[in-house]
Amino acid sequence: MPKYETTLTRNQTVAEGTMAFHFAKPAGFAFKPGQSMNVSLIDPPETDAKGNNRTFSIVSAPHENELVIATRMRDTAFKRVLKSMPAGGRVSLRGPAGMFTLDPTDARPAVFLAGGIGITPFVSMLRGAAHSGLARDLWLFYSNRRPEDAAFLDELMSLPKRNSRLHFVGTMVEMDKSSRPWSGEKGFLDRAMLERHLKGLAANVYYIAGPPGLVEAMQKMLTSAGVVEDAINTDEFFGY
Repeated sequence: MPKYETTLTRNQTVAEGTMAFHFAKPAGFAFKPGQSMNVSLIDPPETDAKGNNRTFSIVSAPHENELVIATRMRDTAFKRVLKSMPAGGRVSLRGPAGMFTLDPTDARPAVFLAGGIGITPFVSMLRGAAHSGLARDLWLFYSNRRPEDAAFLDELMSLPKRNSRLHFVGTMVEMDKSSRPWSGEKGFLDRAMLERHLKGLAANVYYIAGPPGLVEAMQKMLTSAGVVEDAINTDEFFGY
């Protein structure tokens, strides 16, 4: 993969315990929505056994003039250094990588199933589709514990206003612990929820991203509903 050096421009909190980091987009860095990149710290002030680099899905869309990642802020040296990095701090990038992308020749509706920080590749896909006016139905089912934990929630809820082919279904599983109003779905993402919103499960192509347990559960649910394996694409997010 090509290697680039760039600088941090800013960071922001996008949900409780989740931050986004914005980098200047190096000349020549071209990618497809859904792809990832490796971020390496340059001469960090601290390190640990987990190392100085991580791979992240790219949140920004290809037409945007920056590269953005988002991550849960666990207590590791890498994330402490990244969080405290001032604007102008240097990092090294390798990428893009990955095949978790939309097939432009496939006209079937694409259904995105996301849990927690697994939302990141779909933000890029949906921003790109809204910008290009993609003439294809895209459905996002986004599961979180509470609205407070759902990164990019307000932006994702507003996307159907930008393109009527984009559809958003959010669901929360621990609303009893939330102080924010929520009028959407509640409970775990399951076959019954999909069938309430989709005309037929077997007619779509699916993209699943999130913790390994969620990815495995969604795969089993879809195959039991008659979805063929070739119509299921996955991207597992391991915590580190």
